[in-house]
Amino acid sequence: MIAQLYRLCIERRDADRNMARFYALSIEETLFGQTCLVRRWGRIGTTGRTVQHSFDTEGEAVELFLALLRAKRMRGYQPRSTYPTRRSDPVWLSS
Repeated sequence: MIAQLYRLCIERRDADRNMARFYALSIEETLFGQTCLVRRWGRIGTTGRTVQHSFDTEGEAVELFLALLRAKRMRGYQPRSTYPTRRSDPVWLSS
């Protein structure tokens, strides 16, 4: 069982380069009791791509979660709340 909820959505926007990307990370439990890190990324407004990594322990999943977060922050990804929001913005991540 996962001790804590891990879920993160970050974005990178650059109007000069016509770039609007999202990157989402979450740690979940599979039906078989394994810990799974789910990564989703793509252009904002699309479904994007999804990759799942399975781990035996939650600690291993958290290590990869934090490493990916550091790498994306170095590339300029930021939380969505730091960008100005408009009513016309598309819904970019749905449950």
